[in-house]
Amino acid sequence: MARLYGSEVRRIPTTSRLVALTFNAAWDETGVETALTVLRGRNVPATFFLTGRFAERHPGAARLMAAEHGIGNHSYSHPQFADLTRQEATQEIMGADRAIRRATGAVPLPFFRFPYSATTPDGIAHANELGFADIEFTTDTNGYLGTAGGMTVQKVVDRVVNALTPGVIVQMHVGTAQGRGPALDVQALPRIIDAIHAHGYRITDLRTVLE
Repeated sequence: MARLYGSEVRRIPTTSRLVALTFNAAWDETGVETALTVLRGRNVPATFFLTGRFAERHPGAARLMAAEHGIGNHSYSHPQFADLTRQEATQEIMGADRAIRRATGAVPLPFFRFPYSATTPDGIAHANELGFADIEFTTDTNGYLGTAGGMTVQKVVDRVVNALTPGVIVQMHVGTAQGRGPALDVQALPRIIDAIHAHGYRITDLRTVLE
């Protein structure tokens, strides 16, 4: 873990044609079972970053994720960390860790992803002191914007394809903000997987960075 400390991790350190898929879970559980079914059917790993509130509100979905994939910490309530005191930041990170453990019965990965990817050197150092590596992403599909935000399944797929480089970490979302519209990332997932493979890349488990 020590080699992951000190900076934000936005790609897997590799020259191989590898891609890691990640999902944030902070809203509702729309699309969770579908995403897991697709991943299972294609024998593809992913990492899910849960907020503590998501784990408390949707423990069944959280358990399903943890049963098959790595799970990380996405804070308790998804605040802007720049607005928090050091004590409040600790409560956000450790409160989420406790909630995820209670909901899933599993030990989360020592990975933390800042809400809004709003990292700072001090924030990363604090997360490291609490035992977490900061794992961010290379590209976001922007599927969370939904059709109301001008996104489509094809645009989601295109954003992944256009970002393909060795070690890329893709950020997606399960659920939809306030239940608005379809979960585009989940709808696009089969095509994303096919496109990654068609371009000669292999989808790897983000947990390999710990090996």
